[in-house]
Order: sequence, then C-alpha cells, then structure tokens
Amino acid sequence: MKPLALLATVGCFALALSAAHAETVQYFPVPEGAGPHDVAPAPDGTVWYTAQGQGALGRLDPKSGEVKQVPLGEDSAPHGVIVGPDGAAWVTDGGLNAIVRVDPATLEVKTYPLPDPDDSANLNTAAFGKDGILWFTGQNGIYGSLDPATGKMAVYNDPEGRGPYGITATPDGTVYYASLAGSHIARIDAATGKSMIIEPPTKDQGARRVWSDSKGRIWVSEWKSGQVSAYDPATHSWHSWRLPGDGPKTYAVYVDDQDRVWLTDFGANAIVRFDPATETFKSFPSDRDDANVRQLLGRPGEVWGAESGADRLVVIRSD
Repeated sequence: MKPLALLATVGCFALALSAAHAETVQYFPVPEGAGPHDVAPAPDGTVWYTAQGQGALGRLDPKSGEVKQVPLGEDSAPHGVIVGPDGAAWVTDGGLNAIVRVDPATLEVKTYPLPDPDDSANLNTAAFGKDGILWFTGQNGIYGSLDPATGKMAVYNDPEGRGPYGITATPDGTVYYASLAGSHIARIDAATGKSMIIEPPTKDQGARRVWSDSKGRIWVSEWKSGQVSAYDPATHSWHSWRLPGDGPKTYAVYVDDQDRVWLTDFGANAIVRFDPATETFKSFPSDRDDANVRQLLGRPGEVWGAESGADRLVVIRSD
C-alpha cells in the first residue's frame, strides 16, 4: 500500500534557556489533533512521530518546520515508533493490532498483523534485539517478536498478565520490558521467548518505561512512585531516586550518549534530566499547560519528545 502523504507546513519557534550547560529548548507544532505520542529521530536529520489522534505517522524536518503525515490505514491508532537497522520507521499500532513499517524513501506502508486479529493486544512499544529481531509489548498482557527478514511473528503471555509497556535492548542485545499494571520489569530469553520477572524494591511502583545505559544497567520510570530506578544485571542490585517537587509522576525515560538520564514528569509538566554521577536533577518545564510528554528519544546532543497534549514536538539541545 502506498498512501498519499498529507503535507502540512507548520512554523516553529525556539526558547533559549540561560543555563550553565547552555541547553536550548525548541518547539515544533504539528497538525492540530495529531496527538503526537512517540518520537524517533532518523539518520537523515528528520524526526518521525506517531500521530495517534489521526492514524498516521508524521515526519518533521527540523530545518524547515515542514511536516508530512502518512496515513497508516483505517482504524489506525499508532503508539510507538523507532528507527530500525534498515533505516525504516517501525510502528506499534494498537488500532490495527499490527506492527507497521514505513519506508523512509518511498513512504510505502507494510503491515504485519498479529497472529490473532480478534485478540486486541493494545500494542505499545518496540525495540530491536539481537540479529535484527523486533521485540514489542502489548499492555493487554503480551509481548512478542517479529523477524523482518521472514515476517515470522511470535506472541507470548506475560507471566503475571496485563501491563507490558516500555521495552529496551542493552548494548549486548538483551531485551527487557516494563509492566505498568504488573509493577515489574522482565528479561526476555531470546532463544526460548520466555521472560523472567525482576521485582523492583518499591511495591506497586508502576514501572512504565525502561532504557538501557551504555553499561547495560536498566533505568525504569516509575509512574506511581514518582521515582526513577536503576537495575544492574551484573550485581542484581537496585537504586532509586524520587523526582523533585510535589507529586511527581514519572512517565518516560531515555538515556543519552553521555549516560545522562532523561525523564518526563506529568506532575511537574516538565522534562527532567538526572545526572547519575552527581545524583542531581534539572527540570525543563513546558511553556504550555498539560503538555503530557509521553516518550523521549534522541541522538548525540539532542533529546526529543512529543507533547501529546499540545500537538507539538520538543527538542532539548545541549553541549
């Protein structure tokens, strides 16, 4: 299927923050009603985002502010997007109950439906593990794998049922996911497809998303506790830090190329940076109420998020 791309040119503006590290925050409007959920910077400098409210995948050119949206199909409600080893955008689409690939050159859309079309998985996020296998989560209680080379897909049940949400791969390719409803993280055995649950020390913390740092430690955003936690597989140890302010609600987590940890806090309406070396936080509040940044991703010197409540993308650039 080769849908026509919807073209919208939107303006952009920047807000420069005077800070010791000379960070700059810039916002990019996307079409009204897009409800951008996840973002993924692409190798060519553009940025993909899931337009969950319009059943499309968007692509922003930060240099011009131009946005193109590619319809993904009837009933589409895309959640996550990442860039694969092939350079394509890979989407977890809860509305289609399918994994979707969008070619960066032709914008051709290819859909990989889950084996049981009547069993809605509420697909959430994806990560590439070893040998180019795509692993994904579904909040209704599943996780699964897709081999892009053959189209073979397998779906597994989380040992404790509902909740699989965020997912990440360590530098050696090991895949971990977080269960929001189950308040745990889990490590997947790629050979068998089985997962082993790892319980965080804080009960009912609402582990929402996970990200690996360069050493293979797993960072967890805890929605209910307002904490960020780190699990070290080498020592099986945990450390936790509560975000600053009253009533933090930690949604997203991303670890940049300097091993700095970035989070989103719905309680503070902000993106927050945590420095593990100094155990200090720095907050970057949005200039719009209820911005609701649900996911973060980046490339060297840039951290990107999607303000789902404001129909904007946001980038923080630093030295």
